[in-house]
Amino acid sequence: MTSLRQKALELTLERKPVIITASKKTSDYYGMLVFDDSKMQKYLPKEAYLAIKGSIDKGSKIDNKVADMVATGMKAWAIEMGATHYTHWFQPLTEGTAEKHDSFMDPIGGGKVIENFSGKLLVQQEPDASSFPNGGIRSTFEARGYTAWDPSSPAFIMDDTLCIPTIFISYTGELLDNKAPLLKALAAVDKAAVDVCHYFDKDVQKVISYLGWEQEYFLIDTALFDIRPDLVLTDRSLLGKGSAKNQQLEDQYFGTIPERVQEFMKELEIEGYKLGLPLKTRHNEVAPNQFEVAPVYAECNLAVDQNLLTMILMRRIAKKHNFKCVMHEKPFKGVNGSGKHNNWSLGTDTGINLLQPGKNPKSNLIFLTFLANVFMAVYKYEDLLKASIASAGNAHRLGANEAPPAIISVFMGGQLTKMIDSIVAKLTDHKMSASEKTELKLDIGRIPELILDSTDRNRTSPFAFTGNKFEFRAVGSAANCSSPMTVLNTAMASTLVEFKKEVDALITKGTSKEDALLQIIRKFFTESKPIRFDGNNYSDEWKAEAKKRGLNDEGMVPKILELWNTPKAKKLFESMKVLSNVELEARTEVKHELFIKKLDIEAKVLTDMVMNQIIPVCIDYQTSLIENVKGLKDIFGESGMKEIAGNRIELIKEMSTHITSAKKLVKDMEAAIEKVHGTSHAKDGSIMMATKVSPYFEQIRDHIDALEGIVDDAKWPLPKYRELLFIR
Repeated sequence: MTSLRQKALELTLERKPVIITASKKTSDYYGMLVFDDSKMQKYLPKEAYLAIKGSIDKGSKIDNKVADMVATGMKAWAIEMGATHYTHWFQPLTEGTAEKHDSFMDPIGGGKVIENFSGKLLVQQEPDASSFPNGGIRSTFEARGYTAWDPSSPAFIMDDTLCIPTIFISYTGELLDNKAPLLKALAAVDKAAVDVCHYFDKDVQKVISYLGWEQEYFLIDTALFDIRPDLVLTDRSLLGKGSAKNQQLEDQYFGTIPERVQEFMKELEIEGYKLGLPLKTRHNEVAPNQFEVAPVYAECNLAVDQNLLTMILMRRIAKKHNFKCVMHEKPFKGVNGSGKHNNWSLGTDTGINLLQPGKNPKSNLIFLTFLANVFMAVYKYEDLLKASIASAGNAHRLGANEAPPAIISVFMGGQLTKMIDSIVAKLTDHKMSASEKTELKLDIGRIPELILDSTDRNRTSPFAFTGNKFEFRAVGSAANCSSPMTVLNTAMASTLVEFKKEVDALITKGTSKEDALLQIIRKFFTESKPIRFDGNNYSDEWKAEAKKRGLNDEGMVPKILELWNTPKAKKLFESMKVLSNVELEARTEVKHELFIKKLDIEAKVLTDMVMNQIIPVCIDYQTSLIENVKGLKDIFGESGMKEIAGNRIELIKEMSTHITSAKKLVKDMEAAIEKVHGTSHAKDGSIMMATKVSPYFEQIRDHIDALEGIVDDAKWPLPKYRELLFIR
């Protein structure tokens, strides 16, 4: 066995769990590093506290005087907690987060300093906008951009730094981040949903979009990870023959958590609780070395920030336990990839979950109203929902090993589907008789009796109803939840606006409110029926059926990304005042560029591994076989060679075929990449990457994985799947 691999394997065997203990009850330290409501009440004057609450609850603006008071109180708390710096924590279009740290220290002359933090510094900072992806909105020489404070997401302390969640915009006002569009989408769905809620309850003043995410991830021992260039540089294995045992016995799922992993999870929870992350669930996932963490749901904007913060913590804490935390959607071929299921719901400030059946016909009419709007929103904008989760990484996961396919459909469950169809059948255009209305109300009132039997989970569905919420299962593990949540809430807002417009039109013509609601509910249920599917989303029959229904079945990421750029998309986002046409075009450009760059990096890494690590070892082993055959020939002569060395000769020929083919494919791939680099438009380049470059990856891999099965195990330079996927 080669020295690096041998040393790494020996190191994994020597690992001892880093024992973590909590010295206090969770409730004693939960949120200690968050400038939450209790801290605001303690450190802010009443005037400032009420202004902040008004901003969070009603979206009212904060003036400079209040900002100064908040900054003073926030600084006092942060310094007491040991902070020496502050940063505006934002979400550029790079899929991660960004931060620029500044010290509280200000010189005052005479060799002295003071700690200073003003309202101006709290509200706004100026990072370099040209250094972040902008899709052509900003030129390289136009560097000015601004981060602006988001009061609805509380500040927190990481290490010695006060982190202030912010949006990020260009000098000319265009949005350059993921948070700002989400905030606009949430405002849009709030207003539209409140207007519809007033048909039932005038006391509703606010509708909140909630998100509960489930983060899947892999843990790989650092020693093994570090000598796999593909994992280090791309977060996925570009090569590797499958392990004889992987997940086929299904013994990993919900199994006993390995001790080293358990200690990692403990520390993640302890540090997460300090930061106010409501981490609730931890367990083994289906694939070996795959795990999941999930919190209690939260308001959508806050939940997104909490997910990004959790991902940062996971990577940092994993290092302490000699792990690398991998959140790529498909780090290992042949086993489950990692998703981030987004559980989404809407609730009112009066305590009603709008997606949960109630206990009487009135509350169930509210449920049916919003359910019909969800169906219509997903039906009308299923292409955009798919675009919101499309990425180079997720392309490997969707439709493979339990992940839902890249065709959006909604699962409701047999019983609830039958009930909806029954109600729709009764909602005819003619004026209903008293008996028909009574029968209909009985159907509506019967929902609670059926609901427990109608929400079994369909693991193949990308968008499934689970009793009181919808689970968007197609979101990738490495993704920022902002993108799918922006699309979903914007689509829902647009549909609710259309719903109210149509109901009001009927009421104006003299139709009773209840009858008007029922007529448009029927219309929405009927028109959106093609999006409903309760069967096996993996089947070829469904793919053919989905195409007949007019659902988007495009599988190539660059073409899916172009769905952001359609007239329909532009009309939706502009009408809801979420994104302008320029901002949409820029984001599409950024996504194409990111796709190109990721595949370009993968291709270069693959080339380097094949040409500099794998083929030299294979040639060396092949040479030893040749020398062995020559030695046998010297001993036994030409006549006995076929019987004695025939197998070795076949291996030599087989290796020659794989080596020659792999080298040629690598050369052809490099030529194809050069053509991509010669394109002037990101869209054209990303399509070429997908069609002309990407196919080489699997072709090259097939030859290298075959060689892995031939070459002496002791000589193979890279840790194998059986070593990477089982924690020692």
